[in-house]
Amino acid sequence: MLEQADETIGASREDAVRVFGRAAALCSLVGLLCAAPVVARVEKIAVHGKSLEGNLEGNSADRTVYVLLPPSYDKAKAHRYPVVYFLHGYQTKAEQIMGWGPMEQRYEAAMKATGREFIVVVPDSFTKQSGSMYSDSVTVGNFETFTAHELVGYVDSHYRTIAKRESRGLAGHSMGGYGTLRLGMKHPDVYSALYAMDPCCLRPRGITGEEGRKYEGATPDQVAKGDFGIRTNYAVAAAWSPNPNKPPFFVDLGTNDGKVDELVVAKWAANAPNAMLAQYVPALKSMAIGLDTGDKDFVRADDEAMHAELQRFNIPHDWELFEGDHGNRFPERLEKVTFPFFAKHLVFEAGRTGK
Repeated sequence: MLEQADETIGASREDAVRVFGRAAALCSLVGLLCAAPVVARVEKIAVHGKSLEGNLEGNSADRTVYVLLPPSYDKAKAHRYPVVYFLHGYQTKAEQIMGWGPMEQRYEAAMKATGREFIVVVPDSFTKQSGSMYSDSVTVGNFETFTAHELVGYVDSHYRTIAKRESRGLAGHSMGGYGTLRLGMKHPDVYSALYAMDPCCLRPRGITGEEGRKYEGATPDQVAKGDFGIRTNYAVAAAWSPNPNKPPFFVDLGTNDGKVDELVVAKWAANAPNAMLAQYVPALKSMAIGLDTGDKDFVRADDEAMHAELQRFNIPHDWELFEGDHGNRFPERLEKVTFPFFAKHLVFEAGRTGK
């Protein structure tokens, strides 16, 4: 452009101004294109859970946690943000849920579309049996306490959050959707908005003597290499019917010598959100709630039953039966539905929601 400017010698003043104007415009454009965009930032941290110490499975009390910080976080030093906690599913780790979408990209797109910025926290709840069910258990560890209290306390003390329930949401997929409903109804003082994506395990879990006999006497190696049925059976037993006097799994199974153990089955049923709901109606009515499932999802029956229970007790909620299966629409719906749900319902500042 300087050579072009030199050619203006002897030309009219108007020509020179026009040439230099084009040069300035081009330089400005180049500067914009080369400037680094303002984007979200992800931190990978470890959070120690005292409530997880000493669990019989030997699951680590130091949990990996991903924290997604909005674009303005590093510049707006005085600003505080709402927080959405996102819970992963069974046989999944936090790292995998972060890469599914990927979450960071969907998060940024949702913030841009809604004009609302919030922090997202993704804790890892993977255990020896591939999932904690977000429950308290001497066998697995007290993951309900860790998630609803210790993790929230840590995030509020280490990040610029709006540390009150009106600015705190909880979401999750599959087992994480189960955890969302379980923790939400039991801890209404912590969360004010819930969104359960394709939640599993909502109806009371039963077992037959024939089915249970297949699981009895299994070795740790057989369970680890077994099919989905045996692995989930031991996972829920570890979470909901722990027994510190029964190594190596430290669980009570649903059957003994092929006979159904009614007490164990009752313990499992007591942890089913569809059965729990009637005890927590005031809590659920104090929250914004979203629930969805795919029309081809294997958990559809559970989710439609939860929708019916919410209707039975006149609990307002968003409900959608979408075209899809258990996971093929997850990235899209995370961006277009779940994150915008919290942008609408959480309190951002000065008592104002995104509505």
